[in-house]
Amino acid sequence: VPGQEGRSHVEIHYCMGCRWMLRASWTAQELLSTFSAKHTEEPQIASVTLVPVAQPEGVFRVFVGGKEIWDRRSEKSFPEMRVLKQLVRDEVSPQKNLGHSER
Repeated sequence: VPGQEGRSHVEIHYCMGCRWMLRASWTAQELLSTFSAKHTEEPQIASVTLVPVAQPEGVFRVFVGGKEIWDRRSEKSFPEMRVLKQLVRDEVSPQKNLGHSER
């Protein structure tokens, strides 16, 4: 896609049966808000795609550029937004200061 070269794509896979679409969409909104640049710069994230999963149940996974950065099953919890933003930042823009999410 023109204009998206070098920018990462994020995927959030979520369990449909668990009704986690709202959590997935809130996560997407938070990431887009954090990694959208000012009107004078290019955003660090090209897109966020929500991927509903029927099986296996209990899925909540986050990928950046195809690399898994969070899996609810292996981590045994949902990500705290501060931690998830740091993980995404480390992949898309390591020099970015996250302000209050940095602490």
